[in-house]
Amino acid sequence: MLFNSLDFAVFLPIVFILYWFVTNKNLKFQNLLIVVASYVFYGWWDWRFLSLIFFSTIVDYSVGLGLNKTSSKRKRKLLLWTSIAVNIGFLGFFKYYNFFLENFIAAFSLFGKEISGSSLNIILPVGISFYTFQTLSYTIDVYKKKLEPTSNFISFSAFVSFFPQLVAGPIERATNLLPQFYKRRVFDYTKAADGMRQILWGLFKKVVIADNCAEFADQIFNNSADLNGSTLLLGAFFFTFQIYGDFSGYSDIAIGTARLFGFNLMKNFAFPYFSRDIAEFWRRWHISLSTWFRDYLYIPLGGSRGSNAMKVRNTFIIFIVSGFWHGANWTFIVWGALNALYFLPLLITKNNRNNMEVVSGKYLPGFKEFGLITLTFSLTVFTWIFFRAENISHAFSYIGGILNESLFDIPEFEGRLKALRTIILIAFFVLAEWFGRKEKFAIANLANVNKKAIRWSVYCLIMFLIAMYMQTEETPFIYFQF
Repeated sequence: MLFNSLDFAVFLPIVFILYWFVTNKNLKFQNLLIVVASYVFYGWWDWRFLSLIFFSTIVDYSVGLGLNKTSSKRKRKLLLWTSIAVNIGFLGFFKYYNFFLENFIAAFSLFGKEISGSSLNIILPVGISFYTFQTLSYTIDVYKKKLEPTSNFISFSAFVSFFPQLVAGPIERATNLLPQFYKRRVFDYTKAADGMRQILWGLFKKVVIADNCAEFADQIFNNSADLNGSTLLLGAFFFTFQIYGDFSGYSDIAIGTARLFGFNLMKNFAFPYFSRDIAEFWRRWHISLSTWFRDYLYIPLGGSRGSNAMKVRNTFIIFIVSGFWHGANWTFIVWGALNALYFLPLLITKNNRNNMEVVSGKYLPGFKEFGLITLTFSLTVFTWIFFRAENISHAFSYIGGILNESLFDIPEFEGRLKALRTIILIAFFVLAEWFGRKEKFAIANLANVNKKAIRWSVYCLIMFLIAMYMQTEETPFIYFQF
């Protein structure tokens, strides 16, 4: 079920009414309703994959109870690795089986050895990369004794399958989300109104920015061999805003929806395209994933402690694994490696924590900050080419098409007038994000505008733009494929 669909527009009010007006006096029934609603929400795509979520829930719930019952280091490690094996095993089979098989065969062919293997027609379960990491956070935190295991199966099931963030995050930590299912929720109008504002802004990002950028990004990337350099550069620019609008838009809708039900999810994006270096970018982009890898992989490897050689090793591991998490394609691995190369000079020179606060300036950034933002944004646009390309060859040919004399020609592609309108919408979007960059999301500060007429004028403008620029067909979110 898509957030930007008629199905969800019907589903959400029904669940909301049942939650606050039917089950509101019984916490157990409220949590059970969330589980049922979450399974309906997920099963809307393919009910068969509900068994994976349920099995993963059973395994990690049982492992948590087992960890609580034993103090034996050997048994505790066995239980931890059982959880890791099940969750990563599911993820590895459904997402990476064919990738490893094809590359295994290709590797042997380089040495003149021809081997055969049968690839499988495997359907990737939506959101499997997200909910497996979420359940793993529970097991690991219980193992490290950072969290008391729960004996409440309904609450744990709700934590694993919570529908707002089930399929594309934020990847919640058990230490943050699970305890919220133990407490009675009371309807808070202010929190709900804030949630609605964030949902509205998320829909704007997805429907107006991402989907309209996607039309031109797809057109240009799919026909890159026939287009000049300036058009290809424009295609990379469109994809840069497509992926940000699409993914951060999903996160905004998820966080806003959770607030309607009295839950607080972690912030997943913090205006990353205003970053002044790559380290700052990664503190602001997909925060739930980057902090997950930091806490559960990077720090256990030694983090930034030790020699420069260890720092280089750990940095490449974290970024390459992050790239591979996104998909079974060498393009994602190169994307991760490029980000590691960008990040390493900052880490080695101990400048990776220079920009911890949001960029200053009431109206415009300073000249130096503007230059750093432009440089960081340009480096990011370059890496997104690998992220979007079909394969490594396509990525290099695309870059080669940009880096020639045609870069200074006028862009030539179908629908240039509509593309110009999309660029104007992007400019409006960037301005809104800039002036709202110190808030949780761009239009959060509208709550403090005293004049109701001004607030509702802005809401109506956003709704008008959504209605005006909505695509005729529902478009899935990019991160559903991951």
